[in-house]
Amino acid sequence: MKTCLFHLNNLTALHVGTGQGVGVVDLPIARSKATNLPIVPGSAIKGVLRDEIFWHLKSHDLYKNITNQDEQEKSIKQVIHTLFGKDKDADHAGAVAFGDANLLILPIRCFSGTVAYVTCAYILKQYQRDIVSDLKTPDNPKDIAQITHDSVLVVQDNTIALEDLDIQSKQSNNAQDWAQFIAKQLYPDGVTNAQEWREEFIKRFVVVPDNIFSFLADTATEIRTRIRIDRETGIVQEGALWVEENLPAESVLWGVLGVSQSRDKHTKMSEKQLAQLLPKEEINIKIGGKQTVGRGFCRLLIADQGE
Repeated sequence: MKTCLFHLNNLTALHVGTGQGVGVVDLPIARSKATNLPIVPGSAIKGVLRDEIFWHLKSHDLYKNITNQDEQEKSIKQVIHTLFGKDKDADHAGAVAFGDANLLILPIRCFSGTVAYVTCAYILKQYQRDIVSDLKTPDNPKDIAQITHDSVLVVQDNTIALEDLDIQSKQSNNAQDWAQFIAKQLYPDGVTNAQEWREEFIKRFVVVPDNIFSFLADTATEIRTRIRIDRETGIVQEGALWVEENLPAESVLWGVLGVSQSRDKHTKMSEKQLAQLLPKEEINIKIGGKQTVGRGFCRLLIADQGE
């Protein structure tokens, strides 16, 4: 099986829910059972990519020169069945397996710099395992955040203010290295204004202690209260009041997908050939619920095969 790393960057608030909640929030987002950190289930990404990849393949070198439109669409649909499996009457499994997308960066309101892109040592250690990098995992001091050399987050006396928390900080070469690496993954060469986006990310990057990150992941998600208005009376319909949770815009998640050789007897292709059909440039997708009210607009970036 060939594995590829992918990153998911939501441009608007993202709601991938778990149904009716039992607490104050009626519609909570999906979270990992072990860590309680937000996740996006792999099934949500796989389903969306299945729909989007048709348009990507129409311009792929293997199919763009097929002049007969019906023949082109038939060939593309056949390889989509090979990649993702059939919708019904399935006689084989798909070749692509998506893992869950795990939280890498949580944007947090900051007194200086407007927003901080926050992560922690625990998350970077999990991330390092998947990227197979020589980067050293940051230390995890109990009360000190690690910032980059040109950070704009410091208020005064090396203090940064995240939400209502005042945290002492120090500049760190290791944090600088991680910021540069992640920025390059999010804004690779070829993305419009990639260098400017990287610089903006790096100067707002911060590694906080694990316990503080867990607290922020629990309390700093976006909570919205919504109602439904009765058209005739102009007031809220009875029972039409609910609270929903969203992952804040500009969050970043990562995951791993695997591509195996074709299980479709009509399309014999190796895992390498199938992996080359996946998008190599960023694609814009919509994930999760509440899409008609602006939720779920995302960038999906699948790392070049072999990275």
